Amino acid sequence: MDPFVDAGEHVAPPLGIGRKLDLHRIIVVVDDFVEPNGIAFSPDEKKLYVIDTGFTDGPDKPAHIRVFDVNVEAGTASNSKVFAEMPKPSITDGMRLDTAGRVWCSVGWGDPHEDGVRCYAPDGDLLGKIHIPETVANLCFGGQQRNRLYICGTSSLYALYTSAQGALKP
Repeated sequence: MDPFVDAGEHVAPPLGIGRKLDLHRIIVVVDDFVEPNGIAFSPDEKKLYVIDTGFTDGPDKPAHIRVFDVNVEAGTASNSKVFAEMPKPSITDGMRLDTAGRVWCSVGWGDPHEDGVRCYAPDGDLLGKIHIPETVANLCFGGQQRNRLYICGTSSLYALYTSAQGALKP
């Protein structure tokens, strides 16, 4: 049975974060997003980070990253708080964490002075920015040491070495 079919009619799934129970069932864990986007876990999988690009629905909507405490055994996410606000009108899309728990996210589609990558400390403080001359949609760590940051621009792929090492689980 399709979890998004009610009385024979297809209904849109909720805008939220869900977890898969089995082949046929999905449970929504968090459902109060405007436009959920990028998602990532902390290296110890005790924190869940979710980007909300609600700003695309209007200037009064959110443009931030939220963080939740995760209880893997119970399958729950709780204690939601805003981890970092994004500069409007820019949008954050891709997100990765490094082994130290720092959050790396893409920024683009807005102020060209904000296009690139932002890096946040585990407490949400902005540590730095990597400016790219075009909109950035996604990023990932790679290479033998997982210390090479690949940045996907509108028409280019950038790669740079960092002193950080990407977490094993994206």
